[in-house]
Amino acid sequence: LVSTRIDGVLFDWGDTLFAPPDAARVIADVAGERGINVPPERARAIWDELWALGKMPAELAKGRDLSAEAHRTVWTSLFQTADAHIPGIGRELYERVMDPLRWLPYPDTEPTLRALRERAVKVAIVSNVPRDLSDVFRAHGLAGYVDAFVHSFQVGAEKPDPRIFLAACERIGTAPAATLMVGDHAIADGGAIAAGLQFLLLPAHDGRGTRGLARVLEVVD
Repeated sequence: LVSTRIDGVLFDWGDTLFAPPDAARVIADVAGERGINVPPERARAIWDELWALGKMPAELAKGRDLSAEAHRTVWTSLFQTADAHIPGIGRELYERVMDPLRWLPYPDTEPTLRALRERAVKVAIVSNVPRDLSDVFRAHGLAGYVDAFVHSFQVGAEKPDPRIFLAACERIGTAPAATLMVGDHAIADGGAIAAGLQFLLLPAHDGRGTRGLARVLEVVD
């Protein structure tokens, strides 16, 4: 994995440093509000299918993270495929799950970012999002550990486009070969390899407990 020293680490945001709200619970709650009984396991299956579809190449190619309008339109359209099960669930899922301020950092996010700062390793957040995430990190006392926020809507390029990774390296002043990209998506985050960066793919996670970010420190050290 590592061929040279690591001077900088780029992190994906969602499902890497921050966990989403419990979307299955949202589905069950919205169903209940409409007088529909959806067992927890069924709600989980509905959400898992939607989230998996959202990470497919066809969805990634729709430019949903280049503007707030595109983000709302593309994600809501995908979520509305579940309206056949629960009327109106698509709109509610977008409002209750996709708002970054509703997401929470994993228990090992702060210790990992702090440890990198102590090691004088530069850190940037590289995310396909239609809004600035700095306020989200600030709300959890994490902004001080981040040297740069590089968002797709600002760069005009979405992961896996090499341009967004190269822009992040430029922002934190590290050579691509000496920069590690950390993320949960082999295609989107793995685009860093084409940009000349090193890449650490995190395993799938159920959203509970630590994220396994200690592996990042092992690689850096």
